[in-house]
Amino acid sequence: MKPHYVLLAALATSSLLAIAGPPEKLPAAWTVSGPSPQKFSSGVETSDVGGVRGAKFLRNKSEDAQAWGALTQQISAQRYLGQRLQFKARIKTADIGNYAGLWMRVDTPAKHGAAFYNSVDKPIRGSTDWQERTVTLDVPADASIVSFGVIGSGKGQVWIDALTLEPVGRDVPVDRMSARQRPLPDKPTL
Repeated sequence: MKPHYVLLAALATSSLLAIAGPPEKLPAAWTVSGPSPQKFSSGVETSDVGGVRGAKFLRNKSEDAQAWGALTQQISAQRYLGQRLQFKARIKTADIGNYAGLWMRVDTPAKHGAAFYNSVDKPIRGSTDWQERTVTLDVPADASIVSFGVIGSGKGQVWIDALTLEPVGRDVPVDRMSARQRPLPDKPTL
């Protein structure tokens, strides 16, 4: 390669890196949850990710291929009591080793996880382009908290964008996990 081409290539690369910039911190409403949150990094992308700017991400930064974590937001269940609630978002993945997917949990004063779903039966693996996913649960009349987000299990990175949380009709089926799919204590349950 001629020297001036090498110099132009180096300038182009450094210009792109300067434009991309480091990710921003997650908004205060979001946290990283799971048994070892320190094994993950998270934030808001300032660069373009497959045509999307401002996507939130969760990345396994450890060498632990069994680690899992989740980007989590919790809200009061008050405005959704007795309703069927759907969480919808777009997800993109890179080198996910185990699985990624949306998750949602509804807690009551008497039961943590009165309604729960974590996409283990509809896993996203490897590297994928943006795709829309949903989780639908019934919110008990005595519910107190709704938690939702995206889970990343194993190595890799998952992005989430275009989130909505809204009541839906009873004609929309509820996501259910069979007893066989229900996670064991050491599996991702949030």
